[in-house]
Amino acid sequence: MSIYDFTFKTRKGADVSMADYKDKVLLIVNTATGCGFTPQYKELQSIYEEFKDKGFEILDFPCDQFGHQAPGDNEEIHTFCTGRFGITFPQFSKIEVNGENALPLFKYLTENTKFEGFDGANPLTKILMSVMSPKGKKDDIKWNFTKFLIDRDGNIVKRFEPTADMKKVQEAVAECLNK
Repeated sequence: MSIYDFTFKTRKGADVSMADYKDKVLLIVNTATGCGFTPQYKELQSIYEEFKDKGFEILDFPCDQFGHQAPGDNEEIHTFCTGRFGITFPQFSKIEVNGENALPLFKYLTENTKFEGFDGANPLTKILMSVMSPKGKKDDIKWNFTKFLIDRDGNIVKRFEPTADMKKVQEAVAECLNK
């Protein structure tokens, strides 16, 4: 099985195939509109603007599994993100990333990466550690704004936890595009 075997829904309910993104560098992100990490939308948009003409896409999947921080339907979430942060990258239907109802794409991503811990320098790390549920598998997604970098051949290059420095994410994307 490869990453290009998966499908998912647009925010309006149409089917999308990962095969549509072959030969692109991808950053796949589970997001939320009411999270301490929600300001990362601004940085994600900046990265997108810098690299979108070089074969880069961000795939945004709103998720309400962590602290009910993505309330609203797909259109309300999209309106918030475009109005508040000016996002122009694709935003898909709200999903689950862990558990029985997890989107198969995210099951694949978590089964093929490891949780490497949170960045202790990020001020939100302490808060995350106090609210995270110990339930679930060791390598499950722990919170909103977990990112997966995929190369042009569909390989998972790196998993970035929500506390990762966004400059490191940007550098990794640039390096991936230059290969």
